Amino acid sequence: MPTTPIPTQPGATDDAWLADLNAAQRDAALAGLGAPDGGAPLLIIAGAGTGKTNTLAHRVAALIASGARPESILLLTFSRRAADEMKRRALRLLARAASGDTRLAGLELPWSGTFHAIGARLVREFAQAIGLDPGFSILDREDAADLMNLARHDAGLANRRKRFPQKGTCLSIYSAVVNTGDPLDQVLQASFPWCREWADELRALFLAYVEAKQAQAVLDYDDLLLYWARMAEHPAIAGELSARYAHVLVDEYQDTNRLQSDILRAIKPDGRGLTVVGDDAQSIYAFRGATVRNILDFPEQFDGSRQVTLEQNYRSSPQILAASNAVIALSGEGFDKTLWSARPDGAAPALVSVRDDADQAGYIVDRTLARRESGMRLKSQAVLFRAAHHSARLEIELTRRNVPFVKFGGLRFLEAAHVKDLLATLRWAHNPRDRVAGFRAIQLLAGIGPKTAATILDSLAAAPPGSELLAEQPVPGHCREAWSHFVERLAAVAEPGAPWPAAFERLADWYAGQIERLYDDAAMRDADIRQLAHLAATYPDATHFLTELALDPPEASSGEAGVPLRDEDYLVLSTIHSAKGQEWRAVTVLNVVDGCIPSDLATGDAAEIDEERRLLYVAMTRAREELDLMLPKRFYVTHQSGLGDRHVYASRTRFIPNAIRHHFRDASWPPPPPPLQGSAVSRQTAIDLAASMRAMWK
Repeated sequence: MPTTPIPTQPGATDDAWLADLNAAQRDAALAGLGAPDGGAPLLIIAGAGTGKTNTLAHRVAALIASGARPESILLLTFSRRAADEMKRRALRLLARAASGDTRLAGLELPWSGTFHAIGARLVREFAQAIGLDPGFSILDREDAADLMNLARHDAGLANRRKRFPQKGTCLSIYSAVVNTGDPLDQVLQASFPWCREWADELRALFLAYVEAKQAQAVLDYDDLLLYWARMAEHPAIAGELSARYAHVLVDEYQDTNRLQSDILRAIKPDGRGLTVVGDDAQSIYAFRGATVRNILDFPEQFDGSRQVTLEQNYRSSPQILAASNAVIALSGEGFDKTLWSARPDGAAPALVSVRDDADQAGYIVDRTLARRESGMRLKSQAVLFRAAHHSARLEIELTRRNVPFVKFGGLRFLEAAHVKDLLATLRWAHNPRDRVAGFRAIQLLAGIGPKTAATILDSLAAAPPGSELLAEQPVPGHCREAWSHFVERLAAVAEPGAPWPAAFERLADWYAGQIERLYDDAAMRDADIRQLAHLAATYPDATHFLTELALDPPEASSGEAGVPLRDEDYLVLSTIHSAKGQEWRAVTVLNVVDGCIPSDLATGDAAEIDEERRLLYVAMTRAREELDLMLPKRFYVTHQSGLGDRHVYASRTRFIPNAIRHHFRDASWPPPPPPLQGSAVSRQTAIDLAASMRAMWK
């Protein structure tokens, strides 16, 4: 790999570029600089809103300014956007630190990205050394579930007399075992107890699933970490990676799983040159396999490690921080830290009591519109909730009262059927052994169904690699002409050196001719296909295009620019998990009652309850100025026989006990009615109803 000459300590006498850091941030950014072995392991505990991104970007810039080569820095994040933002800030800071030194102009950080993206690059780089086809495809979650379903069907598990877990559940169990490193029996006991009786069958199914992936040269999302971790167990590869990356920096370390921790320890067994940044109080992704133990045990895992704690919060008012600190202080375990703020005082967070979810929705809309009238844009306000369905009643009320909103979640662009059709076709063109992609692509042709598609795929699987003759595959006679035309398009896009994206655009043109036959709303779907073709043009080739879409899928597509909306403002609705890393001037949290926060499905042990507490803490620390925690007293229970009016009462979340109530203020809605004055009759006449009641039984 080419290297870039870096001057040693440019601008060492001028540290103006560090002036915007507080003392703790500066300590974290400059710790161990210049050490020949990368310096002691560094743990940066960065509380909510304490400027961790800015601090980590300064550390990257300081490393390069002190002589580290950009290509020797491995920067790992949990989103592509975070990696890009970190890189932009670091390079901008470096330009300031260099005091105009032109030798630092145009630098890049080639090894910055998400764990999975970097894993995909390294696995492809070492593919031949580990017995893997370098041209492997990457399955997204839905395609992986489809392949699991094929293995499930082939094993005869779909025809059992007792209900066997569906494909999505099977994939979730498999993923949990891979990411946590726990034995299958333990995962079933802890998270899927209704599937325990199928342990032996699931173990056999997962073996068949792995064998199918290997036979078809495909990897699923979890494989990108699993292969990286397994190949790093070999001393030669681990040594090469350790020598390549003098500095490894990890953002959001509290969200890493056991595999990711294993990878880091393999590359940096003594921790020298390793920097991790995170906050144990914001570890909320155990359902994805993340473990808070990684950050809590860091000091014990790496001898001689250093810890820097960032406690000055730049986001929230002192009152919101005081309440948040009180909530998280009741956790069973965690690093000692007390967030503080120099921002002006504000109102204490409100515990808003309402009768039911209808009143909850009414209060939120009233408060949202009142804030808007006082000058706070809708986009500066957010409503957060534990589960996506909690906002259903609110969405109805917002629509009824003409308040625009955007809800984060729902069907993503790449999960739409027509988009998956075209991407599956492209994947199959480049990897004819990809059975899931081929099964979908072949059936796009009129007159070809599952039986013919399976026959073709079986024929291709039996052929030696590189000898697949698509044009000669057995298709019905009336489909022969369409099949030949289809194969020509596949060959054109898969041919080595094929012009990109022109070849893909021709494939998209072919598929556009199929949409009207396949779907009712052809015009709308055709616009998405054109958008996908525009997106393809931003990548150098098909491999990069398919890999990036699998690793960092877009949430939605956008149409051509047109007449702007009259009201482009909108209220933000979001799950708490999706809101992590965001902030708003005013935040309302739905259903802060036991059974919702904590969820009644997540109270099995102390670890689960602590994670639920951290979830409430994350929600509270999204607020800058105003924070409302909603306490509906009544939840209606629906049954198949009808809606009825059966209900249950809810109590305030256990995470806000009476001992910390003084950090909150009480509110209620709707306002109580004025006291009754009594009717004219009651003021004039005394009617003895009590005597009448007694007389009934005499």
